[in-house]
Amino acid sequence: MSEPRDTGPSDGTTQRLPVLEKTEPAPSGPPAGREPPPPLDDGHGRAGRFWSARRIPAGLVALLLLALAGLFLYDIAAVRADRPVMRWRRALARELAERSLDDIWVLVGAGVAAALGLWLLLLAVTPGLRALLPMHRSHTDVRAGLHRNAAALVLRDRAVEVAGVQSARVRVGRRKADVRAVSHFRELDDVRTDLDATLADAVRGLGLARPPALSVRVRRPGRKG
Repeated sequence: MSEPRDTGPSDGTTQRLPVLEKTEPAPSGPPAGREPPPPLDDGHGRAGRFWSARRIPAGLVALLLLALAGLFLYDIAAVRADRPVMRWRRALARELAERSLDDIWVLVGAGVAAALGLWLLLLAVTPGLRALLPMHRSHTDVRAGLHRNAAALVLRDRAVEVAGVQSARVRVGRRKADVRAVSHFRELDDVRTDLDATLADAVRGLGLARPPALSVRVRRPGRKG
């Protein structure tokens, strides 16, 4: 036969319950010993342009060099195996030995080779990706860019919000934003003043490292018919 469990006092007296001490919440933020990366320049750090990978030119040059190297290697291996030299290499050696330096075909070949070399050097020393505008880089490990078409779309949406603007066309370059607006009422000078103020604020809001200069023109719509 089991014994009854003790469920505490049953005579109506009050029993004091234990008090749990309140613990302070853990401080939020980065762990101890780790600090967030400092800004580069008070949030106004300059950011360079993005560099293109140049995959297509690099791939074409690599394939061309691989084909030439394989062709010469095959010919050299054939000569080592007591087989005759390939006809094209004999013809090339004969042409190079007989033609003078002022020959038209020699000059054309040299010009083509020089142009290709200059083109490859230009690709090597220029960043490319002209359609991608670098934005302010406020932290060392964060880098962002804005496409020109996206910047133009933002400026166009802000432009059509100005009273009196019927339509607007915006083209954004690396150094200049060209805005062409059509106003169907209000004075053109007043519309242009409001556009200058609105678009200047919009350009600052884009957060670009090199904000483009604004060029705003306003005209009346053309007559129909």
